[in-house]
Amino acid sequence: METKTLFIAICLLTTLKFSKPKLVSGLTKGKMATVLSIDGGGIRGIIPGTLLAHLELELQKLDGPNARIADYFDVIAGTSTGGLVTTMLTVPNKDNRPIFAAKDINSFYIEHGPKIFPHSEHSSFFGGPKYDGSYLRSLIRQLLGNVTINQTLTNVIIPTFDIKSLQPIIFSTDDAKANVFKNALLSDICISTSAAPTFFPAFYFETKDANQKTHSFDLIDGGVAANNPTLLAISHISKEILMGNFQFVDIEPMDNKTMLVLSLGTGAAKQEQKYNATIASKWSLFDWVYYKGGSPILEIYGHASSDMVDIHVSTLFQGPQCEKNYLRIQDNTLIGETSSVDNATDENMQSLVQIGEKLLETPVSRMNLETGSFEAVEGEGTNKEALSRFANLLSGERKRRQNQL
Repeated sequence: METKTLFIAICLLTTLKFSKPKLVSGLTKGKMATVLSIDGGGIRGIIPGTLLAHLELELQKLDGPNARIADYFDVIAGTSTGGLVTTMLTVPNKDNRPIFAAKDINSFYIEHGPKIFPHSEHSSFFGGPKYDGSYLRSLIRQLLGNVTINQTLTNVIIPTFDIKSLQPIIFSTDDAKANVFKNALLSDICISTSAAPTFFPAFYFETKDANQKTHSFDLIDGGVAANNPTLLAISHISKEILMGNFQFVDIEPMDNKTMLVLSLGTGAAKQEQKYNATIASKWSLFDWVYYKGGSPILEIYGHASSDMVDIHVSTLFQGPQCEKNYLRIQDNTLIGETSSVDNATDENMQSLVQIGEKLLETPVSRMNLETGSFEAVEGEGTNKEALSRFANLLSGERKRRQNQL
């Protein structure tokens, strides 16, 4: 699935280098297309929540206390818990401002996490998912009401996966404006993208198109297709520019120097020799699903999906003139309970906050395309310094566009 997405992205970028995009009327010229991407990862959404709070604070230092993340990014993409964070940052309140400031995201997780992932529930493997999801569904519906995806303050992209058609279903603000049947309730989309197999039930809902024809969706967590949705966001912007629908950048031709991408992970377990072929060759179907407290098949799919995206995107941004335009912040050293997606004890959630704060002080790292491991980059400082640099670029881009209105 990720390879197919990469092929589309490369085709779009290549086409743009040899053709002039058709520009929409009333175009506001800018220098950069801006992207924020947030991984899936359950309660570990606290980690990007910490990073986003810092970024928004830096933006407020530049542009005042009312500055919000949604004011600065052309596209915000999120999967699973990242989809919920994306929604919190972009859904308007009665004053047409985001319902949450970035600093409030962690408070939301700390308040509601223990009820979303109640410690008393446990997996039977033969009697349904680990959690019934009733609290999460009720909370999301209360939070979002009747808001549909075409109402977000900036374009959002939230992936899900349809188990009936065995196809990824990507919901976006732009698609919702173009196709009525894709303009689903954000509550339905958030419940769907968070429906992680074995943890929460799959989710069914219906929409109608312009001719009142019913479209049905049988959805689970978008993480099975794109746990790291960065490439989806890049592909989407490339498509919009190619089609002449992108309103904020006059580019001829498109190249990666004109795209600013911030990709936030939710952490991953420390790389270790956890399994081997000798052990795995003896596993039954049950062992692949559950082995010594973990789920090898889910871990493999999760790591493979996220890592392949980072390999693809890192390759696109290789080179001295554009590599700084892509910042991936991820901790691949989680151990013990912090690596769990559903441990919502007070102690573990505070540990996740501390991991996010520690990441701010960690040197900027990039993936070594030969080894697949992240390595510190000399001369680029810490992630905190890199986020400050991004804040300055984002603020400058926003002011440039406002001055032309």
